[in-house]
Amino acid sequence: MSDGLPPLRDVVARFDIAPKKALGQNFLFDLNLTRRIARAAGPLEGATVVEIGPGPGGLTRALLAEGARRVVAIERDARCLAALAEISAHYPDRLEIIEGDALEIDMQGLCARYASDGPVRVCANLPYNISTVLLTRWLEADVWPPAWDRLTLMFQREVAERIVATPAERVDYGRLAVLCGWRTQAHILFDVAPSAFTPPPKVTSSVVQLKPRERPEACDRRVLLTVAQAAFGQRRKMLRQSLKAVAPGGDAEALLAAAGIAPTKRAEEVEVAGFVALARAVARAAQE
Repeated sequence: MSDGLPPLRDVVARFDIAPKKALGQNFLFDLNLTRRIARAAGPLEGATVVEIGPGPGGLTRALLAEGARRVVAIERDARCLAALAEISAHYPDRLEIIEGDALEIDMQGLCARYASDGPVRVCANLPYNISTVLLTRWLEADVWPPAWDRLTLMFQREVAERIVATPAERVDYGRLAVLCGWRTQAHILFDVAPSAFTPPPKVTSSVVQLKPRERPEACDRRVLLTVAQAAFGQRRKMLRQSLKAVAPGGDAEALLAAAGIAPTKRAEEVEVAGFVALARAVARAAQE
């Protein structure tokens, strides 16, 4: 399906934008696929969409073609800016290009800037080398609920499975799943084969959508993450052993009793609500 712009392969050749492994770049040239991803982030009418690492702009074009009011594209690779400028000219006043590193962007502040105009969404084929760091940073924000109303993001399949895991998937269930499950509702929408990318990665990718919970179960975020880190850092051990370092006075059994969790359980057997109860118990014991 054409959007009136030159084919992406021609754009990449004209501007000499060969994907760089150091930047985690894998370009998507199939406009049908990029539009499928854009539709998954929708409905986009009236929405501002923040995109990380647009590269030559395949997904950017799809988001605009699917009706996004505005796309804010954050790109650190200066080689891609001319290609993005062509898209901006084709869609006047609808594409804002920020040259910079997404790791240095205040996502909450950026999204809040546009929130008065309508819903703000984040949609991206994330550079794989920073995808988990970005996600955890966004979900660990002090302000909650955030200014964005959903994340629609591409990850390696193994990362996607870690995001949505529950104790039923013990191998994948860990600190990341606890964080995602506590603050969002996360789902894998569909997979994308390696052949869809240039260059093709060695693994299958997945599009994941995360919608923020309006009121996550109340607990201290830092305590929750500390408890989860301690528990999964020694995941083969029973919690009465792995939580000694974070239990006030080293009394992990008293902590577990206060949270209503059997001391013989292991981290991978505890639901998100159980980790919230543990965080609350740590906070109470620290105040006593």
